Parts: sequence; C-alpha cells; structure tokens
Amino acid sequence: QVQLVESGGGLVQDGDSLRLSCAASGRTFSSYALGWFRQAPGKEREIVAAVTRRGRITHYADSVKGRFTISRDNAKNTVWLLMNSLRPEDTAVYYCAATYSSANNNLALRRLSYDYWGQGTQVTVSS
Repeated sequence: QVQLVESGGGLVQDGDSLRLSCAASGRTFSSYALGWFRQAPGKEREIVAAVTRRGRITHYADSVKGRFTISRDNAKNTVWLLMNSLRPEDTAVYYCAATYSSANNNLALRRLSYDYWGQGTQVTVSS
C-alpha cells in the first residue's frame, strides 16, 4: 500500500508560481505510476499531469502544458508539481495519486486507473 500526503497549496495571485509536493510512504514507490489531478467546485476531477514509475515519460493536460511540470525523486519518495503562470481557472483542490505499474513506460491517465489518493491541497489563484 501507499499513503500520499500533499502539501504546498495556498492563495496566490494571477501569474504567480507554486510547487506542490506529495510525499509517499512505502518502500516500493518506484513501482508506481503517479498523477496529479484537480477538482474545482461543481466540476469533475480531472488529470493535470502524470509520470511513469521511473520518471522518464510525462503527460500534461492541454490546459497546463508549458506552465506545469511534474517530476519525481524515487529516492525521496516524493513527486512534485511545479505550477508557473498560474491563472484563476487553475483554482481547485489538487490531489496526487498512485497506481502500481508493471512497466517503465506505463502512464495512467484515467482517474479510475489510480488506487491510492492523497487528501488534497487547495490552490486558489486570485485575479
């Protein structure tokens, strides 16, 4: 099992940056593909970014491409989401998620693919 704890959210202004962190428990962190999702009020949870278990392949939602960067350090059991040029429409609760991956190139892009979730961290971007 994996337990995930997010941190780093907060209130920022349009154009600012934030870096979210997600610390994981467990000794097999490197066996899990990871993702960052977000959920705004009244909307469904959507994928923001995903990374393979070794960190070599990443995926981004079109809405954040070029502004957000997902990265991981398996030695530190941590995944980050660096968010630049934040916009009011980025306001949401952000969740990290993990799913066991049997291959280095597997990306998990669907919410239902993930088995483990953090509690979420609020990001609010004011205009």
